[in-house]
Amino acid sequence: MNQRTFVAEDGSLRRAFTVADVRRMVEAGVIEPDERLEIVDGELRPMSPKGPLHETLKRHLNRHLARELPDAFGHIQEAGWAISDLLYLEPDFLVFPAELEIGSIRGPDAALVIEVADSSWRYDAVRKAQIYASIGVREYWVIQAADRTTRVHRDPDARGYGSIVDCSAADLLVPAFVPGYSVRLRDLPGM
Repeated sequence: MNQRTFVAEDGSLRRAFTVADVRRMVEAGVIEPDERLEIVDGELRPMSPKGPLHETLKRHLNRHLARELPDAFGHIQEAGWAISDLLYLEPDFLVFPAELEIGSIRGPDAALVIEVADSSWRYDAVRKAQIYASIGVREYWVIQAADRTTRVHRDPDARGYGSIVDCSAADLLVPAFVPGYSVRLRDLPGM
């Protein structure tokens, strides 16, 4: 059998897992169905534990999106997004044109991807930004759960985002590709 491999950050050679491999491992009981994993370039990456600040902000932002998003857009919370055989992500929020189904959404189709970061700030703001840019996600927000500051990424290319702006919780966030939607995180409950 010809298995894919990759070189890990420590320089060692590792087997690359596909989305199908992981699904079979879940079916076989090797991985628990509720285990929080992402696949990045074939590497299984455990997701950071969810803290109360993270979950509180997600709950309020989910309500805001459900109420305020224009009808032309849908959103999914913690979507299992299989972008390729070797890339499976679970963004906190994926906003997309309403006529698309989750299985057909590619990077450029996403109108907005949002990650709420608690202990995962550095990973979400650096590595995940590189990943989302490389697949063509046009706008990516990383929200710091503790103070609701937001790093807004726009203008993706293969190397990263051409525009990165840090916003305070008091700033009005207006996504470039979701006309008619805006949010001021300071105004959401739980702050």
